[in-house]
Amino acid sequence: MLVLWSASLVIAIFAFVLAVVKLSWMYMMVSTITSIPATSYFIGATNAWKYTGLTPLILFMLTVVFGFLEKRQE
Repeated sequence: MLVLWSASLVIAIFAFVLAVVKLSWMYMMVSTITSIPATSYFIGATNAWKYTGLTPLILFMLTVVFGFLEKRQE
């Protein structure tokens, strides 16, 4: 189970970096979807780590922004 969680986190970070470099909404969506398992672990925390669970929402907002930027360039 830990291997899947770690792989999901690594893929999310890699896709995020790639999305920012290329300004691609598709890579940002991959980052959003793959970050959900890793961040859902922290939602049940009773301290400040529970706010880490909001990361997919922020990534989804960036996905929408990148999508609008990509449409605008066409």
